[in-house]
Amino acid sequence: MSATIQTLEPAAPSMTSRLDGELLEVSMGPQHPSTHGVFRMNVALEGEIVRKLKPVFGYLHRNHEKIGENTSYLGSMPYTDRLDYFCSMTNNWAYALSVEKLAGIEVPERAEYLRVILAELTRLQNHASLLGFLLSDMGAWGTPLMYAFREREKILDLFESLSGSRMMCDYMRFGGCRVDAGADWVERAKKIVDLFPRFLDEFEKLIVENEILIARTQEVGKLSAELAI
Repeated sequence: MSATIQTLEPAAPSMTSRLDGELLEVSMGPQHPSTHGVFRMNVALEGEIVRKLKPVFGYLHRNHEKIGENTSYLGSMPYTDRLDYFCSMTNNWAYALSVEKLAGIEVPERAEYLRVILAELTRLQNHASLLGFLLSDMGAWGTPLMYAFREREKILDLFESLSGSRMMCDYMRFGGCRVDAGADWVERAKKIVDLFPRFLDEFEKLIVENEILIARTQEVGKLSAELAI
């Protein structure tokens, strides 16, 4: 049994004529190394200048709404973790707040404080990771990302000791939280928060003094108020 191999010439990129030159139309995604997630952009380029961009959404739709029609209110809680695994706690909280408002459920004060603390810890690790990925994508390689992940891992350790999971915690419950935080957990959280400003000072140097970041962000992508409106 024999097989025939055909060699196909790569398709030429489409070109759109302009009075002052030519635009190169490029389809980026939905899978692309520069995007964290599945997202497509149809981009019209003139050299390195983006003249036109059309976003194509929907690749990350999880059918969460339809799934919720066939499960209980509590059964939907784990799905909120997966809407953004970097923000598991805050996604849990948003859903819990919605159900509590509909059902008229009052949350104990201690649980409210614990929810806020967890949401703020989520914000710290999320934003640190965001900046690390941004610098890495811009060509600053892995150093900033490793600094960010060092702090992120400390916070994820806290989440794991409290909920049993580092990223998809399924921790919030209607009327409170799944388990209370012990005194030792609170002390660990305090130490991490107290040391976080030192990380910010280190990270600021990586950002402010980073020539790659400066070259690729200053005077780039400016949009006047008149053009935006």
